Amino acid sequence: MEMFWHTSFHNSVFYWLQSHPIVATFCVLIILQYVYTWLFPDPIMKLPVAPGGQLFGGHSLIIVDARYSPTLHEKYARELGRNVRLRGFHPWETRLLPLDPVTIAHVLKNPNIYEKPWVSRRIIEGLIGCGMLAAEGHVHKRQRRVATPAFSIQNMRALVPVVFNKGEELKDRWMGLIQEHAIKVSQDNPNPIGLRLDVCHWVSRATFDVIGLAGFDYHFNAIQNEDNELFNAYKDMFEIAVSQPGTFRKALNTYFPIFGDLFPDKATIAVRKGQETINRVATRLIQEKKQRVQEGEHSGKAYDGRDLLSLLLKSNAATDLPPEQRISDEDILHNINTFMFAGSDTTSLAVTWTLLLLAKHPPIQDRLRAELCSLSRPDNLGDEAVLAHYQELAAAPFLDKVCRESMRIVPPVHSSLRVATQDDVLPESKGGEGVHILKGTFVHIPIEAMNLDREIWGKDGWAFVPDRWDNLPEAVKSLPGLYANTLTFSAGPRSCIGQRFSLIEMKTFLYVLITNFVFAETDEKVVKSNVVLTRPFVKHKFKEGSQCPMIVTPYLPAESM
Repeated sequence: MEMFWHTSFHNSVFYWLQSHPIVATFCVLIILQYVYTWLFPDPIMKLPVAPGGQLFGGHSLIIVDARYSPTLHEKYARELGRNVRLRGFHPWETRLLPLDPVTIAHVLKNPNIYEKPWVSRRIIEGLIGCGMLAAEGHVHKRQRRVATPAFSIQNMRALVPVVFNKGEELKDRWMGLIQEHAIKVSQDNPNPIGLRLDVCHWVSRATFDVIGLAGFDYHFNAIQNEDNELFNAYKDMFEIAVSQPGTFRKALNTYFPIFGDLFPDKATIAVRKGQETINRVATRLIQEKKQRVQEGEHSGKAYDGRDLLSLLLKSNAATDLPPEQRISDEDILHNINTFMFAGSDTTSLAVTWTLLLLAKHPPIQDRLRAELCSLSRPDNLGDEAVLAHYQELAAAPFLDKVCRESMRIVPPVHSSLRVATQDDVLPESKGGEGVHILKGTFVHIPIEAMNLDREIWGKDGWAFVPDRWDNLPEAVKSLPGLYANTLTFSAGPRSCIGQRFSLIEMKTFLYVLITNFVFAETDEKVVKSNVVLTRPFVKHKFKEGSQCPMIVTPYLPAESM
């Protein structure tokens, strides 16, 4: 009887599997994977594994969830050690989560061994093409070599007046909106009246204007209106396709792009439409700039365009650059898209998060305003006067500390992925034999986690304390970051090429806005969400998109009130 039951059960199982070939194939794959793992053990399996993790998705979603990630990373480091194993996106994938500064430094300083994996590149290329953010190997080296002269200190300083003028334009636009609101509320109120503004939206419009002019001498005019087709193309791509929290559909489109091609959703359609507009307009701009550069060469009077596109084209046409090291028009187009994304979206978020942190900490906001108001304002908005003013602004000590602390607390990029292109041994700060990993292993770089690590930054590491930069813990020096011992701009040969320009934008906008307005929180709770970049959302209103409402009130010095 017992033998009959077993036979009947097995026959039923085999019959069911024959009727469900997809499930049967999946089961066979899992069995083969476990057999392969048993025959050829992966050395990373020796590391302690993080608890939890789903069958599909593993730890991939929870580890980047801004609501939990600081607590999770701290728990892992305390209970499991400084190098942890994660479950990857599918059941047979494992990943390394390094929380050891020495291990992370090794990964970031060896981009020839640790590249962006195909998953990351597919997402980036699907939006902005294969520019410096997505390119690898000799392609990346060639692109960066051509672009580096455009980001020299001298060239970045030449763009300061563009940033300052756009900051002033944003200030005037806000003043106009607040005055219109005041007239509607009360015409006789002597005190300044505040207005609820989505600061994230408005700062994004201003940084689009800046990168349009600084990037390729193009007028979006986004502060005044949102009618420009190129502005709307970028806006739709960034807001509709990117600014919503991760979904199963996004993962499906990434791993199986044919699904998105056959059954496009709203985001896919927005990206396609945006790319058509961007390619058409940007290609025309590139050809016009190339013609001006060539005409300058023929006439003997070099074209003096200072925008990044002009500088990129001139660098690419330099006589001392071998032909095989030049980049194509398609590469230039992709890098213009990269400049737009990295130069507007990331900086606007950095400014927005800083203003929100200042709204949450009024005494710090008041102290920063006092410092900035003590600086001499330029007599006019001419280039020489603005440049002289920025020299003073760049040296303002408390502004510098606020910027460092803000970008430490909320780095625009939450984390990053790398994949080992060969077997390797990663060093550890405690010494020993290191961490052995095999070719193809994913490495999750926890940018925010290292910026917030309380064992490194101190017990108040999660708090917004600009004065910490006067007396940093000794452990901070072990961090490999490019900027202020943080990973905000990454580290190593692939660190952010636009760091200088980003800081110019950030400090200039903060100067103009803080000396003219007071920022306060609304009764709506703003939370972080990691959707490619760390964006602000109103709690329970994620479907409304990224936003950061604040009460903005004109600032009046005490003696004028």
